[in-house]
Amino acid sequence: MWYRIAPLNFSARRGRPTDEPNIDPLTTHNDNTSALVTTLKAANGKREPKSAVRLLLINPRFPESFWSFRWAVNRILPDTRALNPPLGLATVAALCPADWEIEIIDENVEPVPLDPAVDLIGVCGMAIQYPRQRELINYYRQRGYYVVAGGSYASLCPERYENLVDTVVVGESEYIWPAFCRQFEQGDPLNMYRETGTVDLADSPIPRFDLLKLDRYATIPIQFSRGCPYRCEFCDIIVMFGRRPRTKEPEQIGRELDQLRALQVRNVFFVDDNLIGNKRKAKQLLRYLVDYKKHHNASFNFGTEASLNLAEDEELLRLLREASFSWVFIGIESTDQASLEESKKTQNTRGDILASVRRIYRHGIDVFAGFIIGFDNDTTGTFERQHRFIVDSGILVAMVGLLTALPRTPLYQRLKVAGRLITNYDTLDNTKPGTNIIPKRMGSETMVEHYKALYARLVDDAEIAHRIRNKMRYLHHPVYQGGYRFADCCKILRRLLVRGILPGGLTRFGRFVHTLAAHSPRTWPQIISDWITGLAIRDYVQRYFGIDAARERQLAEETLGFIRRTYAAQLYRGHLEVSLIPSHTVNRLALTLRTTIDPSFFTGAARRLEKLLRTSAATVTLHLKEFRENQPYQLDRLLRRLSRYGDRVSLELDETLRRNLTTDLSLFHLRL
Repeated sequence: MWYRIAPLNFSARRGRPTDEPNIDPLTTHNDNTSALVTTLKAANGKREPKSAVRLLLINPRFPESFWSFRWAVNRILPDTRALNPPLGLATVAALCPADWEIEIIDENVEPVPLDPAVDLIGVCGMAIQYPRQRELINYYRQRGYYVVAGGSYASLCPERYENLVDTVVVGESEYIWPAFCRQFEQGDPLNMYRETGTVDLADSPIPRFDLLKLDRYATIPIQFSRGCPYRCEFCDIIVMFGRRPRTKEPEQIGRELDQLRALQVRNVFFVDDNLIGNKRKAKQLLRYLVDYKKHHNASFNFGTEASLNLAEDEELLRLLREASFSWVFIGIESTDQASLEESKKTQNTRGDILASVRRIYRHGIDVFAGFIIGFDNDTTGTFERQHRFIVDSGILVAMVGLLTALPRTPLYQRLKVAGRLITNYDTLDNTKPGTNIIPKRMGSETMVEHYKALYARLVDDAEIAHRIRNKMRYLHHPVYQGGYRFADCCKILRRLLVRGILPGGLTRFGRFVHTLAAHSPRTWPQIISDWITGLAIRDYVQRYFGIDAARERQLAEETLGFIRRTYAAQLYRGHLEVSLIPSHTVNRLALTLRTTIDPSFFTGAARRLEKLLRTSAATVTLHLKEFRENQPYQLDRLLRRLSRYGDRVSLELDETLRRNLTTDLSLFHLRL
């Protein structure tokens, strides 16, 4: 899904302080809880929180995925570090007692503090974030902090947190977070808070947008509804939110937009998993947004997620355009009728899917789409059919994933009973070439190889250009017009040409120019955005799908050999250690730097490490110990050189060294 935020499950109820939350009776307070809180506070020297509680909320670092668009974020978009900030944590902050002192740290745009002066730490997380979430929790608990965890993964798999954190919040938290806050202040919180009732979104407050570094993100999320009326077998939304969509009132959204307008935000993402789950309410919202835009002369650019039956409602399409929705993400999943029926995606079987996509285009709205391969009905021929549809439809943001069984979904239960789950497969990122299911009509290795080949075709320059042309035959008057200041538009175009188009040679340049020349200048912002998207996906696919194990091993061993030969004296004195952990997928090169390192190392080794990261999928770990005062300057030069590949560079360093460095350490994976 397009960076699905909900449920981050850190939210609480305001306005009904005397109401008791619906807490699962199986998670009632046990006799050890007070003793645990007292022991932790004594061990860390913390006081019983009689004055304002100091709360640190952390959004763990995301591993790179299809939805990171890392190349676009790092290389093209000005002053952008990530796509979306943590809406859930901003909501939590708004739901805390008024006198609490709150800070939000998003590890995707800034480093986490190693020794924060706080009383309480909250760590959210989706399934893809769980490994890093676990690292953070273990680190802070070992240092004596009281840690509470929440998020969509904690709601799906609370058993994985029972012995990991002091308190886990399960489910929507509007009604249970205040109970935790009160009981924490009293020194007597429970081990688990589980929502068992139905949350009224009228009780959800305006998120604390002021606590987020909004200028570091491409799009700012807000939420109108939760829940979806459909029964897709593979989806966890109805497991967490139910099938009866609940909504905020349009005036609530207006107050949130007032805040964003004051903060000069223009790009807004409605993170609802299906904005039109309740069409009547959705139309009320859209009419309100049309009036809001006119009344405030607001220039918001909206995007959202919706089901394909959007295309059946002409009024809905008209309102989306008038309200300035420039894109919508749709779960198309498959064009095969049998696969859609098998997965209970029946809302996509009512008409011609390609015609539906083109109908949405005609209203100026771009379509992002999700596709799935691996249903019981799917064969190797499914890949060709998916490819043909994606090209014919012109969809650029086409996330093709292998079917993955998420915990507690009907699909998970069915395949578990059938013995078709790979139990030791612990990565639930369906944008990688792997899955936790055993396919029915093709071998697992065959499915993965065809999957890689499909993406290799889709990111070819000719196919990117072809899809843009097919889209623009119908998207004549796109809502999207850039949303950036003129100076930033010029910067984006220059970077795209220098870093994206020209490196592809005259052929790519010719295709780029042709897509622009064949269409009206009014469509150029859309076309330029599509080229950025296509090249960002190409960069991701080439780095994660095209791994040649023998070549990868050779590059890593050559780098290891160079460092050993060139810096033999440093190795002999014990100032430097280097080792390689080979793998058939990702090779790991580890270096330990101690005391004084010859300055030549920071230039010569940097060039070789940068080459290794640029030409392979290898990772680099730097252990930095006992550095002299003059070394941070040289280390900064090394880190700046490696920062472009920071997702694959791990750093282990002490707090003193961190303070002396000027490099943005959030670009790297910080080992705790």
